[in-house]
Amino acid sequence: MPVDLGELLRRTEQLQGDVRRKQEELSRREVVGQAGAGLVTATANGRGELLRIAIDPGVDRSDRKLVEDLIVAAVNTALARARELQQQEMASLVHGLPLGDLLGGGGG
Repeated sequence: MPVDLGELLRRTEQLQGDVRRKQEELSRREVVGQAGAGLVTATANGRGELLRIAIDPGVDRSDRKLVEDLIVAAVNTALARARELQQQEMASLVHGLPLGDLLGGGGG
């Protein structure tokens, strides 16, 4: 069965639009990472952009190394959650696409 290039192009353009919309949605969603039992909280959006850092007033700010370590841990946790969210959301776009039908494989 020949490949329908017109249909393939249409679906590719549709998928590109879906990806753009999903990226916009991800930029509005927030994920949180915490460290030190919540003493430091980092918030990122679903695109992996750091939005804010909150440090509990009870943190001993004179212990600079501890505060720095807590910030790094909280940020890394938030960014890891953002990557997980991205993967889940992008996988939902391609799940179930009838690529085999488009490419003449008959599967999908």
